[in-house]
Amino acid sequence: MADNAVALNALALEREWTTPDRGTVGIIMLIITETALFSMFVAAYVIYTGKSLTGPYPKDVLEVPIIATICLLSSSFTVYMAEHSLVHNNVARFKVWLFITILLGAEFLTATGLEWRKLIYEDHLTIATNLFGTTFYSLVGLHASHVTVGLFFLLLTLFLTLRGFPIETQTRRIIFLSWYWHFVDAVWVVVFTVVYLIGR
Repeated sequence: MADNAVALNALALEREWTTPDRGTVGIIMLIITETALFSMFVAAYVIYTGKSLTGPYPKDVLEVPIIATICLLSSSFTVYMAEHSLVHNNVARFKVWLFITILLGAEFLTATGLEWRKLIYEDHLTIATNLFGTTFYSLVGLHASHVTVGLFFLLLTLFLTLRGFPIETQTRRIIFLSWYWHFVDAVWVVVFTVVYLIGR
């Protein structure tokens, strides 16, 4: 009798079980993979810190990008507000918050570009100059490329929304995009700490 009850319970559980959402699993796997990739680049930067035989060295040329960092970290709040607005069917507010997020992300990329211009043309630090240059541009460039990808999708979303696309039907995908943007911001906290605080 007890065996029959166990078998019936197991059968009921099997019928209730459903496969996880593919999109959720996909974005989680992407974030895990990207975390592993960034971990390798961060480890390389840390390992080779102070190993350059010739200058310029981090302390000579790096300035702490405080404003750029504030902009990028603030964009985590604005993208959350955009997501929150969409979940509550407020498309007008969604557009405003998304636009602010794009501005903040663009400001961060602009600051990165200006920093690189100074480093290359004024401080003569290129990816081939020394170990510092190689690891710096690799790590910071990897992060900047991820910001660029995120910014592209944010811009595409805003463009489609402004063109009248019913974005409220894509809430799930917007949430995934928001997760990716939060991930990019979280990675910057690590990069900022390792490169501009510890590495100097």
